[in-house]
This record gives sequence, structure tokens and C-alpha cells, in this order.
Amino acid sequence: MSGNHLEVASNVFNSVVGFREAVTKKEEMESNGTNFQEQKGNVRRAIDSLHPKRLRLRIKNIRTDTTSTKTFEMVSVDGRNLPPFQAGQYINLFVSLSGISTARPYSISSSPTNLHSYELTIKRAEGGFISPYLLDDVEIGQEFESTGPMGSFHHNPLFHGQDLVFLAGGSGIAPAMSMLKAILSSSELFRFHIIYSNSFEDDVIFIDELRKLAEIHKNFLLTEFLSRESSPNFKGYRGRLSLPILQELIPEAITKMYYVCGPTPFNENCAELLAELGVKPGRILIESNGPPKMPERMFAWPKTVRPEDEVTIKIGNFSFQAMAGEPLLNSLERNGFFTENACRSGECSLCRVKLKSGEVFSPPEAKIRKSDRKFGWIHSCVAFPVTDVEIQL
Repeated sequence: MSGNHLEVASNVFNSVVGFREAVTKKEEMESNGTNFQEQKGNVRRAIDSLHPKRLRLRIKNIRTDTTSTKTFEMVSVDGRNLPPFQAGQYINLFVSLSGISTARPYSISSSPTNLHSYELTIKRAEGGFISPYLLDDVEIGQEFESTGPMGSFHHNPLFHGQDLVFLAGGSGIAPAMSMLKAILSSSELFRFHIIYSNSFEDDVIFIDELRKLAEIHKNFLLTEFLSRESSPNFKGYRGRLSLPILQELIPEAITKMYYVCGPTPFNENCAELLAELGVKPGRILIESNGPPKMPERMFAWPKTVRPEDEVTIKIGNFSFQAMAGEPLLNSLERNGFFTENACRSGECSLCRVKLKSGEVFSPPEAKIRKSDRKFGWIHSCVAFPVTDVEIQL
């Protein structure tokens, strides 16, 4: 390597934060005759502190937000700060209920600048299994296990720019609140517009706090939508999002970065509207709140199959009955089979199982890789068995 190249390389390395300190420490240890044994495990411990596989959390406080929603403030059982996270990420909360071990992903609604606790905002899911238990039975002081923060749905200040729009439906406001708090605490000149759609006026999460923040901060704009009945004093839009209204609300739409989070139909509608506005896919991040509630209404669902139809699930020498409209992962858990999972919406791929025979319906949100399709791997959290199937865990 020539002298010029060496000089350039040296300048590059020296510009890396911590590089000179690391070199100095290495030289110091070498001069003392160390064999570096005292450093063994430090890298692993540092990684585990930032990206732990499991956390032990204790509920410090429970706040009632609406008639259907509560926010749980969760702290570390050992009293330490919790791992850092990106605004918009979630943790997967493990729950044992009625003899069934399962897990649910919940977005962190608190600010990433506060690592003393995570706040999880949880809305009651109609016909749900876990949310009624959390909302009705869980008490302060109760302990849970969870994953560390996960997910690719988050604000990236380096690549997403400073002109941001969040389309939230119902409890999809939880990650938006985390992003909003992070942005308002930043010295950067962000512009953040939340377009928030709900059904009922008395069940809008964080609405008082959002309105106050919109009054105080000029760089934060809040637009409200209600699709059902509303009082005469309601000042937002009535009905659902539409192309003419979005054209009015979002000038120069193609220049902004978009985040979308809500029920599957809401997400799909937003994606279609943004495409009609000319927004490129690379400027849109979509977070699904679990599997679709009514998969039979989706394109490509077999017309001859009803969601209540029974099918047989076979695993080795064991088999059980399940309904076509129930995600495969749910029926596996009900019958005592556990497979690692996190997002429960088709993105993370931790819940992959091999489909040996039969057919499943996988909605578009199941981000299955081409190689997985070739060899028969499916994401069990959003796979609906529309025939008898045999799988391998």
C-alpha cells in the first residue's frame, strides 16, 4: 500500500468514534503482558445488554385511556434501565393463560429517550384471548417475560428525512406516540403530521394529549377522522380517508415519508391511496396489528371455503382439528405446540414451519421469501389452513 493510501486509511480509522481509545487500550494491555483473558465475555455481555433475547418486566403502573384501552408502565425486575429502542418498535409479551403458552407483540408508546420504563398501550380485541386478560385481570406488581425491542417499523432520522406523515387507525396510534415524543424532543427541524382515524368519539386513544401537543408545537399537525357518529362539536373529518381529502391534506405528497399502522383493511386502503397520490413504495412503511381478522374477505381466499370450516392439522403422529379462519400459530399453541414467534403479522419469519402437504392461505402481509416458497416454508402466524395440512415444526 502506498504512503498516500496509508495516510487516507489512517484518517478514516481515526475518524471512527472510539477507534483511537480502543487502540490505546490495546497497547496498554499489551505493555502489561496480558493475554486478554480478563476481557473474555465482555463483548457478549455488551451485546446482551443492548439486544437481549428475554427481559423480566414488572408492571409499575396501569392507566385507563379509554373504555377499551389501558397503558401499562413496565420496568425491569432488577431495577436497571431497559435496552434502547427505536421509536416505533415493539416487544413481544409472553403470557401463560388457561394452560396455553402464547405471546403477543405490543408497540412501545413511550419515548425512546426514557429507558426507565416501557409503556405498552393495549386495546381490547373483540373476541380476543389475551387482551381481555391483560385489561381485566392483570394488576400492578405482576411480572412478565418479554423479548427485547424488535421490528423494522421505526423512524430512521438518517434516511427518512424530516417531513413525516403517520396514518394511524385505532390502536395504531401507539407507535406514532413514541415517534412523536422522540421528534418533539429532538433539536432537528422535523415536521410531523398524524392523520388519526377512529370509529367512535369516546374511544380515541391519547386524544387530549395529542390535541395539546398540536397546540403547543408548530411542527406537529393533527388531523382527526371519525367513521361513526360524532357530536356536533367535533371539528375533524367525518367518514373514511379518501383520495380527494388526502390530496387536500398532504401537498407535495411524493416528497414525504409515510408510516401506516392500524387494522389490515385500514392499512390496505392507505397503501392504495398513497399509491394513487404517486408515493413510491420506498417512502411507505406499514405495520400490521396482527393477522387479518376476516381473511375470507381478502383477495385470493378460496370461495368454496368458509372460515368456520374444520380442517385437520397433522404433525408427525399427532393430529388435531382447527378452523380454516384461525391462524395456524394460534391453533398450534392451543394444542400444546410452541414455535418461536414475535410480530404475529407475517414480517419477522420466526414462526416459520414447513408445509409438507395441503394448502394454506397467506395474505399479502406474509412477507415470505422466494426461497421459502420454493421449499414449502410458511409463516404460521398468518397462515390459514384451507385444506387438511401436514406440517413440520
